[in-house]
Formats: sequence, structure tokens, C-alpha cells
Amino acid sequence: MTKATKTDEVPVSAESLAASAKVAGKKGPPPVDKWNPPFCGDLDMRIARDGTWFYLGTPIGRHELVKLFSSIIRKDGEDYFLVTPVEKVGITVDDAPFVAVDFERDGDGLRFVTNVEDEVIAGPDHPIRVERDPETGEPSPYVNIRRNLEALIDRKSFYRLVEIGEHADHDGERWFGLRSQGAFFPIIPSAEMEV
Repeated sequence: MTKATKTDEVPVSAESLAASAKVAGKKGPPPVDKWNPPFCGDLDMRIARDGTWFYLGTPIGRHELVKLFSSIIRKDGEDYFLVTPVEKVGITVDDAPFVAVDFERDGDGLRFVTNVEDEVIAGPDHPIRVERDPETGEPSPYVNIRRNLEALIDRKSFYRLVEIGEHADHDGERWFGLRSQGAFFPIIPSAEMEV
């Protein structure tokens, strides 16, 4: 988790960002990757690991507002920003900006839905990856949602995914993993599953 450093003291509020995002998103998803507004500093906004958004330390209770903010999030390097055509503010993201709360089979693919109602089918353009805690070995699975933004796959969905996983050769080794849209995503070496 990193935070950008302030360069200017331009006052920005959640309300001004929401108003700009509404205007920018009227004709489809905002093209935040194409916008280059000045950096206006950090905003006291945080996305917790469970997907809860906080503003000034208080959870944002309006789902539509969270969806609006989630439409203008961008990751540059290791930092996360909310971006409109006229302002860019740093926010804190504890893990991933989204949580994949469910999935279903869709032909030969796995369709994921997030806490902010984004939907993607895992595949070459939306890969699944799993990080393991070096101390505990606990897996943290992710699916790419858009650009370089990922969703943490929630525990219940991950358990269901493990039930439909398969063993396959990957990069010269035997792995247990998932297949979606013809792509294989390794989760754990097969030998570790047999222990």
C-alpha cells in the first residue's frame, strides 16, 4: 500500500469528484487512462481489503456513490488515484480496489462479478493470479478487472473455484489451477496438493 505525495494544495472534496465523475461518465465508462489532470494531493479516502470504501474515516453507505467513484479509479505504478478530466487525487487501497463476490460458468469461461457490479470473463485479457503469504502460505487470489486494476476473489468464491480446478502441465511443471477461455491459471504446484 502506497500513497502519492502532495504537490499542490488545491482543495478537492468527495463531492467535487462525484460531480465531475457524473459528467464524465454520461457517455459510457470514463476514459481515465487518457486523462492527464494536475495532481491535487491526497484525499482521506480508503478502500479496505473487504471492498468497503471510507471517506474521512466513515464508511460510504451509498452504493451508487461507491460505484461512481470506482468508475474513475486508476493505478499508476503502485499508487491509486481518483481521476477526472480536471483533477487527480491520491487514495489509499489496502489490497485491491475491487472484490470479486461471485462467479459462474459462461461457456468455457468463468464470469466474475465484483462488489461494484463490474463483470468480466477470466481469460488472456482478464487473468487470474494467486499470491501466497510467505509466512502462512495462505492464498490471495485476484482477477484483473480493467486496465491494471484487480479484484480480490472472496473466500467463498475461491473455495468454489478450487472445487472445479484441474491438474495440468504449465511451464514444464505440474500445477493445480483453473481454466477459462482456453487459458490455464496456476494456483498451486500439484505436488503440494498431494502432501
